[in-house]
Formats: sequence, C-alpha cells, structure tokens
Amino acid sequence: MNLKAICTDIDGTLLNADRQLSQRTINTIQKLTEDVPVILASSRMPSAMRHLQYELNILHHPLICFNGGYVLYFEDANTAPVQLDSVQMPATVCQAIHTFAYNTNIHVSLYEQDNWYAPQRDYWAEREEQNTKVTPMIAELAPILDRWHQTKTGAHKVMCMGPADEIEALYQELTTKYANQVHAYRSKDTYLEIAPRAISKATALELLLSKRYEISMQEVMAFGDNYNDIDMLQSVGMGIAVGNARDEVKAVAKEITENSTDDGVAIAIEKYWN
Repeated sequence: MNLKAICTDIDGTLLNADRQLSQRTINTIQKLTEDVPVILASSRMPSAMRHLQYELNILHHPLICFNGGYVLYFEDANTAPVQLDSVQMPATVCQAIHTFAYNTNIHVSLYEQDNWYAPQRDYWAEREEQNTKVTPMIAELAPILDRWHQTKTGAHKVMCMGPADEIEALYQELTTKYANQVHAYRSKDTYLEIAPRAISKATALELLLSKRYEISMQEVMAFGDNYNDIDMLQSVGMGIAVGNARDEVKAVAKEITENSTDDGVAIAIEKYWN
C-alpha cells in the first residue's frame, strides 16, 4: 500500500497515560520526511492542539478541530492559520442546551473558533484546562448566545460535563429533539460533546486532502480509539485502532496496534514508514 499521509486522533490515541506525547512518539514523527503531512484530528480547539504540533515539529501542518467542524492550514510555521472550513451549530440549538442545563449540575462550555467560554472556574473547567493546557474565558453565556442569535452564528462545539445521570438526560433530550441538527457524543459518562450533524473527521480529512494535497483517502494511515473516529478509520486506506479502543472501533479497523499508553501510534508508524 502506498501511504502518503498520517491522520491521528489525540486523546486516548496519541497521548500517553499522563496525557502527554511520549519521547518515542515525538522521535518517530520527527523522523518522517517533510513531504508527509501529519494531521491532528480531534474534538479539541486549535490552541489545545497547537502546543502538540510544536513538540512534534509540525507547526506547518494542518489541523482538524472540533471533530471536523473547523479545519485550518498554515502557509508556514510562523504565519496565522487560514480557515479552510467552518461549520457551526445554530444559536437556537446552543440556547436549548443552555436552557436544559439551567438548575442542574451540568457545566456548559461553548467553543467558537479558538475561544472557549466557561460560566465559572469550577471543577470541570479546571479539569479540562489541565487536560488541554488551555485557559477558558470566564463569562456569562447568555450574552454570548444573544450575540450569536443576532449575528446568525453559533458554536463549533458545546461541551457539557457533570453527573452521569444528568448528562444521560441531556443526551436523550438532544437525540430525541435535535438528532437531525447535532451529533451528541459521550466520550465518557460525565462528558457530552455536541457538534454539528453534518461534519465528521472523515469529511474534514477528505476536504483537506482535496484542497491542499494531491493525496487520496486511500493513501492515508489514520489512528483512533473512540466512536468519533469510526468514519475516519473506515474511509482511509489504512485505518488503525489502538489497543485500548472501543470494540466498535476495533471492528472497523484494518489493524490493531498497541495501547496509546504503550506508544501504539509510534509502533505502527515505525512498522510502515521505517
């Protein structure tokens, strides 16, 4: 198989047990030739991915953010990003989520481009800040939602964190009333990530390859571990699941590598890219 590009999920796939890049992963990716795009594809915002690009020395490579809702590329390592695609959830849906969460213990964070709006610095905000190395803007969400209503814009992602039973209730509400507008994805019992229905990592990757590279999806090696990686692994020539991936992800993968905590991505790259 003629492989020309790599696309990888971050959390649960590329990072180790400390939610950091291992030295082996850094060394392996830095040994790749300059003509091999290494594309990070995540539910994270750009700032939460950019520092990983710096460690990997791939600052000039593109980013697929918010599970495909915000695609950026860079002319070089020192220039500002160029927006290739942007798909947002309408303010009406964001408002419905905010209204449902009112008087519950659910923390609602709104993400727009490279902005993270959190209503307060609570346990959930501090935990997410520690995981992503990004500091939220603490602000009342109602004025932001009002502005989005007026400008006909919205969120690239809404992150809801809280008690498992309340997160489950919100998940059921969204899948019942807004299934045709949003994709609600539970990364864990206490986390619910909400994105526009129309996008995925696979659609974003295909767009990026067609616009920026003469590379087909069949010439891509991709890595993932969770439900939001399934389409991507199915769509590329070599879809690889890490050993700790969900069974549903392993079922669609062409190959299974070691766990993320055991450098599974690096091991597979070393195997195929020497």
